[in-house]
Amino acid sequence: MTRPTRQRDHDRQRVRDEDVDESETDPEEVDPEDLDPEDFDPEDLTRTADGELIHEETGLIVEEEQIDPGPEWRAFNHSERQEKSRVGAPTTKTMHDKGLTTTIDWKDKDAYGRSISSKKRSQMHRLRKWQERIRTKDAGERNLQFALSEIDRMASALGVPRSVREVASVIYRRALNEDLIRGRSIEGVSTAALYAACRKEGIPRSLEEISDVSRVDRKEIGRTYRYISQELGLEMRPVDPKKYVPRFSSELELSEEVQSKANEIIETTAEQGLLSGKSPTGFAAAAIYAASLLCNEKKTQREVADVAQVTEVTIRNRYQEQIEAMGIHN
Repeated sequence: MTRPTRQRDHDRQRVRDEDVDESETDPEEVDPEDLDPEDFDPEDLTRTADGELIHEETGLIVEEEQIDPGPEWRAFNHSERQEKSRVGAPTTKTMHDKGLTTTIDWKDKDAYGRSISSKKRSQMHRLRKWQERIRTKDAGERNLQFALSEIDRMASALGVPRSVREVASVIYRRALNEDLIRGRSIEGVSTAALYAACRKEGIPRSLEEISDVSRVDRKEIGRTYRYISQELGLEMRPVDPKKYVPRFSSELELSEEVQSKANEIIETTAEQGLLSGKSPTGFAAAAIYAASLLCNEKKTQREVADVAQVTEVTIRNRYQEQIEAMGIHN
């Protein structure tokens, strides 16, 4: 037996009133002023792309005033960016003052590009001279300036990337702070720092190549390098001979097939322990010589030795060891 229609309508209205009462006490409609952001669980806070910090449950914005580190202007191409930018070059370790000081331009022209008078030219020449003098305040800074210029000169002659110059400058500054320069020549320490940076960055440059562009001999470079690497705790891995293969093969005008074969010879013979105690440049040169013979692109031992800066005797000895390990007959 069903209840009358009026009774059913009354029950529905009562249920609606109860739902309204529950919604009025819903925590989602709590006044945000009554909430304390310090009581929020950090896991309930979300950082938006605009930098605002929002409480997910209540929708309260905890942080909204973020500092924009970008410029206040907009640029749509490189030329506009260069015109509107008001900042200088980034700091660099390759300069003794980290590039923070200004320099007077060598062009004898005014702000409109017009040539200045002879009297003004002599004044500008005198200003340049004094500005260059006051950039270094003492002998220590002058020595640092000379050392960093030597690193830059040698790095340019070797054709190494900018990152190597930065690392070499940092190594030299560390050696200077640790007082490792005392009793040694500035050229020797700067050359050793450059050699260490080449090894650190994985740029294959042998001691012979470094000594060719340096003003000190190979023996002093090696001795200074071992000293500063030990004192500064530089972790240097043994040089992989395969890193020399592309450069040597390019100078010898050999094909990719020869390079691939030389890498295969190096991998196979190194696994058998033949690389231990051997010069990586000589080992790579012998592998290239063997690969050139196997690929019918023969190069003489003299040609390979001149490129790798090793002796023909070294190539012959390493070559014999490698072909015996590979099981190849002459």
